[in-house]
Amino acid sequence: MDKVRPILIPDCMAKSEEKHVTPLSLLVDFILVVAFFVYIYGVVKTHVPSRDPRMVMLFGGLCAACMTGVFWLAVQMFRVVLKAQLAAKASKKSH
Repeated sequence: MDKVRPILIPDCMAKSEEKHVTPLSLLVDFILVVAFFVYIYGVVKTHVPSRDPRMVMLFGGLCAACMTGVFWLAVQMFRVVLKAQLAAKASKKSH
């Protein structure tokens, strides 16, 4: 029983020694995420149904933070897919 491998875990996935996160990529991600947060906060704060500036800041910030988290995930997925496509293209050229 110890040697049975689950069917859902493929054996074909190679382990990569390549470094995926660099200081430059972290800086670019940070700048993009902060810029997106500021932009979205500016958009959503006008839609908060309150006249209290603290409530506008709180709910505008919470909404912008949630949407910024989704944006960060989208940026990470884009980066992974782009790397995979470029690697596949490079491997086709070498064959």
